[in-house]
Amino acid sequence: MTLFDDDTLKTPSHELESPGEPSPAAGRQPDCSGVPSLPSVLAGDPIASAAVTTVRPKHFLPTDLRVSWSWPHLIVFLFFSFASLLVVQLGFVFYVSAHNHISAQQVELLFRAKPQFLVGTNLLWYALLFLFLYVTLAVLRGSPFWSSLGWQRLDTTLTSGKGGPWMYFLSGCGLAIFVALASSHIKTEHVPIEELFKNRSGALLLMAMAIFVAPLVEETVFRGYLYPLFAKSLGVFPGILITGVLFGLMHGAQLGWTWGLVTLLIFVGVIFTVARAWTGTVVASFLLHLGYNSMIALTSIIATRGFQHMPPSQ
Repeated sequence: MTLFDDDTLKTPSHELESPGEPSPAAGRQPDCSGVPSLPSVLAGDPIASAAVTTVRPKHFLPTDLRVSWSWPHLIVFLFFSFASLLVVQLGFVFYVSAHNHISAQQVELLFRAKPQFLVGTNLLWYALLFLFLYVTLAVLRGSPFWSSLGWQRLDTTLTSGKGGPWMYFLSGCGLAIFVALASSHIKTEHVPIEELFKNRSGALLLMAMAIFVAPLVEETVFRGYLYPLFAKSLGVFPGILITGVLFGLMHGAQLGWTWGLVTLLIFVGVIFTVARAWTGTVVASFLLHLGYNSMIALTSIIATRGFQHMPPSQ
């Protein structure tokens, strides 16, 4: 077993018997309901008792929470995430400063003046994260990449009561309007992300990334990778709460750590995760996220008259 082989859904012990030994299931008599009863546990036999009490609850995990990775894999993923981000950013700084002979402070100003550099480094970092997940989950484990990360078909039948794709997309649009109204009452001094909207080309590039890239990447990582591990290990409600908190904190630096805005993003993250937990698929939270970011982009375009008047008029 290796670090990337930490599948917690092991084969029950009665299926791993050596040849020639009689199976305990052979002498098991069904009860009156027709369901085979569990084998009796001898008094003072802690090993048999642990097998009965630990294997059986896993059998009742919802399908979308039966993931193959566990905490060691998460630790390696977090280490890789921070290390790769540092390498990408430092590599860019060294490359730009070496070719243009400018200081690190001037590189930071270049980031603000030309958002395409920021978008480019983020895209490279996202690609590295997906590469890590693909290698450790699909290649080394042989699992289907997208479906193992929660990208299952959304059940739109009337009997399921889950709703259709447009319901989640429009709900995301409504959530964006609510957050915009709520944030208008929060006093802010300096929000770094606003610095990236000082020119039309940069704003268009960031909006495109917010619609076409961010929902896919963030939902795969937060609702596809992190949430099932938290929910499987700690419970659904703690899993929803922790995932939402991490989602909000990830955007904290962009918001200048204005805690009113961060709290709103935590709320948004919780709503996204509730949709993921309720439907059992990342598709629902992705559509919510897509609608949310699309409404932000639409209102920005309207407020700036097609990004012709920067910053947005009040």
